[in-house]
Amino acid sequence: MKVRSGSDVPDLISVIITTYEREDALDAVLAALSRQGDRGFEVVIADDGSGPGTADLVERWRSRLGVPLHHVWQKNCGFRAAEIRNRALLACRGDYCVFLDGDCLAPTDFIATHRKLAEPGWFVTGNRVLLSPALTAAVLRDGLHPEAWTLSCWLGHRKRGGVNRLAGLLRLPLGPLRKLGPRHWRGARSCNLAVWRSDIDRVDGFDASFSGWGREDSDLLVRLLHCGLRRKDGRFATGVIHLWHTQADSAQLAANDARLEAVLHSDHTRAQRGLSALRDTAMAGENDRENDHHAPTQS
Repeated sequence: MKVRSGSDVPDLISVIITTYEREDALDAVLAALSRQGDRGFEVVIADDGSGPGTADLVERWRSRLGVPLHHVWQKNCGFRAAEIRNRALLACRGDYCVFLDGDCLAPTDFIATHRKLAEPGWFVTGNRVLLSPALTAAVLRDGLHPEAWTLSCWLGHRKRGGVNRLAGLLRLPLGPLRKLGPRHWRGARSCNLAVWRSDIDRVDGFDASFSGWGREDSDLLVRLLHCGLRRKDGRFATGVIHLWHTQADSAQLAANDARLEAVLHSDHTRAQRGLSALRDTAMAGENDRENDHHAPTQS
């Protein structure tokens, strides 16, 4: 990991993209990132157990993305977004982390805008617009680039029901208005979230105790707020285009809600199973291999 120099402006930005078995969408996401005006970033694919097709796609993009591209994978044991994001964080070199889902297309000014909004003591939450199933299918089938569409084009798709709203695509210089909800965590999602790496380390990353879909991102934000950090609103600046997908399995949502509720009524800041747990596991594995290597031969 690159250590912050003390500047209020990020040096290298790490974009962490969570994915699972959706190569067509990930291909579109990487294509959008390849057209960023600001090139001071790296991409780390946080792969929650996809088959070899995703690895092949990443390899094809490695030489043409234009920025460093890394692929971090874990075995498929169900929805484990928190843990795979932590694994990706351990592979990051940037001093500022932007989390993006593997079906969210970033406009060409996405990285540049997140860099401008970055400020010590604050994390930035962005928003999104949702494409319809039909428009999503057309984008993926025909290789369209909605992140480059004009407002008039979007107005036409909105009129035909291809997108749920247009507000997420607008750009407004809100200035100090971005800080009106510094303690609010509701409504923020890790599909478009930016946090200083040093602040992620303070809370020990995501909590892998949250398994199954839901609330692992809210838990991170609540613990960041417990540390004294504040939320900065990235709406009308960092909006992304979310491709349609089927509803995730919410079987674990009630348990995750209860876990989040406990965190809300506490002063906990560090994850129960965070970055340090992964480091400890890796170190134990190294020690086991070392002991095996030096184990005496029995006669």
